[in-house]
Amino acid sequence: MTSRPSGSEPPVSFSALVQEFFTHYLVEQRALSPRTVAGYRDAFTLFLTFSHQQLGKWPTAMNLTDITSTLILAFLDHLEQERHNSVRSRNLRLAALRLRRTA
Repeated sequence: MTSRPSGSEPPVSFSALVQEFFTHYLVEQRALSPRTVAGYRDAFTLFLTFSHQQLGKWPTAMNLTDITSTLILAFLDHLEQERHNSVRSRNLRLAALRLRRTA
């Protein structure tokens, strides 16, 4: 097996990162309950559907650079104005998007 220099490796797709987030990080590393994982899944599904409508890109074609603060703020407004989510529900969806690894 020949190793490639790190600069020549293809970028990891957004969909691969999301899949790793759910299968490896949430389930294996954080050992979150199935209900919590389902809540995060639902938040991502809503966000990716909204992003597709706004960007005209399928989630599999999205790059991390497509996820801007403007897009996230528009998503939060969409949750409140069009889906009639409460502020609490909206903030739970935001928390799912903001979840990051802690040292």
